[in-house]
Amino acid sequence: MLPFVFIIFSLMRVLIARPSTDYFGSHLNSAEEPKEVRSKAIKQLLEVFGMEDPPLTLTRGHKQPPQYMLDLYNTVADVDGVTKDPHLLEGNTVRSFFDKLHSEQIEYMFNLSTVGKSEKVLTAELHLFKLRPQSSVAFNRHHYCQVSVYQILDGEKVDTSQGKKLLSSRLIPVHSNGWEVFTITQAVRSWITDKSSNLGLLVTVKTLAGSQMDSKVLRFASGRHHHHSKQPMLVLFTDDGRRTASPEVNTQGRCDEGSLPPTLPMLPMAGAGPARRSARSLDYEDYTEGTSCQRHPLYVDFEEIGWSGWIVSPRGYNAYHCKGSCPFPLGQNMRPTNHATVQSIINALKLTKGIETPCCVPDKLYSINLLYFDDDENVVLKQYDDMVAGSCGCR
Repeated sequence: MLPFVFIIFSLMRVLIARPSTDYFGSHLNSAEEPKEVRSKAIKQLLEVFGMEDPPLTLTRGHKQPPQYMLDLYNTVADVDGVTKDPHLLEGNTVRSFFDKLHSEQIEYMFNLSTVGKSEKVLTAELHLFKLRPQSSVAFNRHHYCQVSVYQILDGEKVDTSQGKKLLSSRLIPVHSNGWEVFTITQAVRSWITDKSSNLGLLVTVKTLAGSQMDSKVLRFASGRHHHHSKQPMLVLFTDDGRRTASPEVNTQGRCDEGSLPPTLPMLPMAGAGPARRSARSLDYEDYTEGTSCQRHPLYVDFEEIGWSGWIVSPRGYNAYHCKGSCPFPLGQNMRPTNHATVQSIINALKLTKGIETPCCVPDKLYSINLLYFDDDENVVLKQYDDMVAGSCGCR
């Protein structure tokens, strides 16, 4: 299976190429072909990113992603979207969902229809922004309260123990303010398995003695009356199981045309004179440092592709590509494998017919992170393996 970076290289040549005059001259009867090729290229690029179609939120205007998601992206990715440390993120997908209920009570409902059943739910968190107590009750005698989060099992029996299931509970200082996070993984797993079981969440606030706390003393921001940056939010960490196989090179076939090396000169046979050695020396002088296997820039611009309307970060990234020859003898600077070294020797000695020179390919690949809006305007952080050629070698 070819790594993603090879596919990106091929697609970008189609997406950003400017057809020549000769091209148009020879395709007068197929004017729609460039558009068709571009359409197929974009479709394949979407497949690389695990999508069938681009999200419809292309005119999101001034809609801002949650600060939590921006901070998480900046924690796991550098300015170009490349993963800083593959162990920082749990799974490969993080989604944020806003409350759809906007109830006056402390009840919340989240639409998880965009999460596939095949995804492995790792962690689910309910993020609530706690407001300061109103000034009239600022000197309330209560310093702590018990906040509990329940999964609603029966909407008509929510006041009974049979109508709800405790998910998380802890003490919270009454006079603090800021984000409070509760783990609700069990409920979300059941909702993914059976969507009809998603009846929402209920939050209760009680004194340490067990009585109901005055709503003026402890308040959480709602999506109806408070700034969007403080809206109740569900954050879901999953893994979709998409992993890429390591790069493979066909040792019996030719390298990609973009990195096809020139024909290697023959090694001198026994008894060859100085003139033959001189010709061989001239041949090898053609392999300058600039033509040997090395990494070259390959910038993928999401705005040029037409994806800037739904991708938050990065605006593009450098995928790089590998190009150049792998001439005999292979030096350590070309990072050859033992297999490539043997193949290079066999090719140079012409011991076996049809054996080509080793190919210049990525020998180290990095993942990138994409922060974007999906069809429901949820913000998604997704990590994609093998998207950047970290270094090149002869294989």
